[in-house]
Amino acid sequence: MTSLFDALLLQSGYNAALVAIGAALLGFAGGAAGTFLFLRKRALVSDAMAHATLPGVGLAFILMVALGGDGRSLPILLAGSAVTAILGLLAVDWIVRHTRLPEDAAIGAVLSVFFGIGVVLLTVVQTMSAGRQAGLEDFLLGATAGMLFADAMTIATGGGLAVLAVWLLRRPMTLVAFDAEYAASLGLDTRRIDLAIMALVMAVTVVGLKIVGLVMIVALLIIPPVIARFWTDRSGRMIWGAGLAGGLSGYLGAAISASAQDLPTGPIIVLVASALFFLSLLLAPVRGVLAALIRHLRFQARVHRRQGLLAIARGEPIHDPLTLRVLRREGLIRPDGVATDAGRGVAAKIARDERRWDIAREVHQDAGLTGRYDGLTPIEEVFTSDEIALFDRHLGAPRPVRG
Repeated sequence: MTSLFDALLLQSGYNAALVAIGAALLGFAGGAAGTFLFLRKRALVSDAMAHATLPGVGLAFILMVALGGDGRSLPILLAGSAVTAILGLLAVDWIVRHTRLPEDAAIGAVLSVFFGIGVVLLTVVQTMSAGRQAGLEDFLLGATAGMLFADAMTIATGGGLAVLAVWLLRRPMTLVAFDAEYAASLGLDTRRIDLAIMALVMAVTVVGLKIVGLVMIVALLIIPPVIARFWTDRSGRMIWGAGLAGGLSGYLGAAISASAQDLPTGPIIVLVASALFFLSLLLAPVRGVLAALIRHLRFQARVHRRQGLLAIARGEPIHDPLTLRVLRREGLIRPDGVATDAGRGVAAKIARDERRWDIAREVHQDAGLTGRYDGLTPIEEVFTSDEIALFDRHLGAPRPVRG
């Protein structure tokens, strides 16, 4: 067992380093490719595709044993899983096109049937006297212990090719993911691009079976785009942000797994991705929980400030402790609750703006414009100085504020 520091620096052995690099490339490709599914609102398709790979693993093993092999060639097992994944995807497409079932029902049916067939085939495989069946169950949850150099190279190469495909096809896939009708109006073949997205997702799914497993590969396709969505509104940044989140999850998960005894790689990768998700949920600057809480507290303070200033302008007593605290913090009232000169000046401005808004409603008769009044937005952000001067002429001289 090596230390986490050594694993992070790729000093845990050649195979472990290849697994970490392959997991990072796979995570990057999974996050980037999953972004297009996320934007198309078709996340469940990846789940059906993942579960549809299991029969292919069993059939490929049986075929190899029947031809005299030991059944453990990873490229052939992955090829078999790709074939049944394609069949599962085509089955979903056929059901949606030729029946009245919605896509989610078709996905649920295909997912269950193919997964059931796969479990039966794996059970049959375990009873076979020929072949090397040990380790096939790793395709369910993923495992890298005892992985051969050729297997690690297959995963690393597949992950790298998937990243390259994302780079080459990112523009048309982004257009189709956001607005398929607009993409079609530009002359793009949206069906082929949709199939390309599905093929890319299938490639990531198949390559990731050995590391993450078919049960959790969906997490590597969906969680990174969700993480990226917390941090940006732009599609280009979201694609590469999701790739970065997925790559980081894969690399850290593989390193942690390599540094600790008997910790499965796939679940650790998913847990790292989940940790990044919760950090983003809390800390994202716009959509994060803390940012929302700060906005709420600031809004609350602005409301109390306005109500307190209006009370000062009207000569009314202020009893709310939060209002008093907000006004004291800004130096608008003294500790004894009496308004300061600055407080009386700001209160006069707030009261005058209230009357200006009344005049604005009479002058403009425009609900779209005057409807922007929320009592908190400064009137200078809505009307020009000339318009405000017109309102002031209707008002006449400002009224003094009682202290």
